[in-house]
Amino acid sequence: MGQTAHVSADAWTSVVTVVTFGSALSLAAWLWLLLARGFFWRTDVRLPAREEPDVWPPVCVVVPARDEAAVLPASLPSLLAQDYPGRAEVFLIDDGSTDGTGELACELARRHGGLPLTVASPGEPPAGWTGKLWAVRHGIDLARVCEPEYLLLTDADIAHAPDSLRALVSAAGTGGFDVVSQMARLRVESLWERLVVPAFVYFFAQLYPFRWIGGGRAGSRGTRTAAAAGGCVLLRTDAAARARIPDAIRQAVIDDVALARAVKGTGGRVWLGLADRVDSVRPYPRLHDLWRMVSRSAYAQLRHNPLVLAGTVIGLALVYLVPPASVCVGLAAGQGTTAVPGAAAWLVMAGTYLPMLRYYRQPRWLAPLLPFTAFLYLLMTVDSAVQHYRGRGAAWKGRTYARPGAVPEEG
Repeated sequence: MGQTAHVSADAWTSVVTVVTFGSALSLAAWLWLLLARGFFWRTDVRLPAREEPDVWPPVCVVVPARDEAAVLPASLPSLLAQDYPGRAEVFLIDDGSTDGTGELACELARRHGGLPLTVASPGEPPAGWTGKLWAVRHGIDLARVCEPEYLLLTDADIAHAPDSLRALVSAAGTGGFDVVSQMARLRVESLWERLVVPAFVYFFAQLYPFRWIGGGRAGSRGTRTAAAAGGCVLLRTDAAARARIPDAIRQAVIDDVALARAVKGTGGRVWLGLADRVDSVRPYPRLHDLWRMVSRSAYAQLRHNPLVLAGTVIGLALVYLVPPASVCVGLAAGQGTTAVPGAAAWLVMAGTYLPMLRYYRQPRWLAPLLPFTAFLYLLMTVDSAVQHYRGRGAAWKGRTYARPGAVPEEG
């Protein structure tokens, strides 16, 4: 009995030692993230200073849509109602919808009027293409007749303020940007949306700090970091041609980041920031809905590399899970050297999350719950890898992409 107690005491001492070391590492990581990661936690990167042009360039809006009848009534009229002084047209590409998306789009155009709308369907994507990018390619081909200077690539669930297009074009022209992208404000109404959605944007900004992309100030070229938000991307047409968009990224599941990298790789200038009046109307009321949104592409983000996956899991655990664990272990062991660094790391973590919660108009008490949300994202990422190795791959709107370059499977 005494020997068992001695072994248990030794084991507990070892746990406390390991957690103490981990809490110190976590605090160091958070101080680095706070000060040296492009101030990713700030939410003040919005459309840069801009001046309206004397002559407004022609713009074509391309909207890939697959089974979007549920959200089109809240989004498409906002595009048709754009207050744009120049010539603009909307091309909605119906990507094999089975819910009457194309017919509904035509009906909405007849009912609301506004910008000219063309609805077309490209048929099933060939091998090596994702359905969305095949639809985008078809839309760009149709738009060439109009000789647009800019293309606005926007998803079917995105609602735009009436001056959205003119603000994007003004920002691109004033700053000399080839890509101006705004991360649409996602819907936050259900409990799970409140827990998961602001963290999704927070993690994205941590991975791709907006200031590093080129959003720190008008005219800044930023660093080699490149990203865009697929729901709202204004793309200069000649930059698209130089970067061979979308052909060069035809297999990309995370197409917005791939687009920005392709443009920046050919010398283009990219800007990304948070939106003020560009909103996603797509609901994610259940955890299952959000889980699917994240897990369908999380492993693709890690380039399907098991070593990167392992590093990501360890990193998430160290940065987000160790602080609350060290507080609990430290209090249980009566070890301030364990609890204090963990509490400090947790405090910095919550503090950096507050600006995003304010941006989403959410209560402050959600900030200390970020470790729980991060744990959910860890599980979603692991599940994404499991689905990949089971041959299911990234799935969206009834299509599955089992591996890079695979033929989309209907399901």
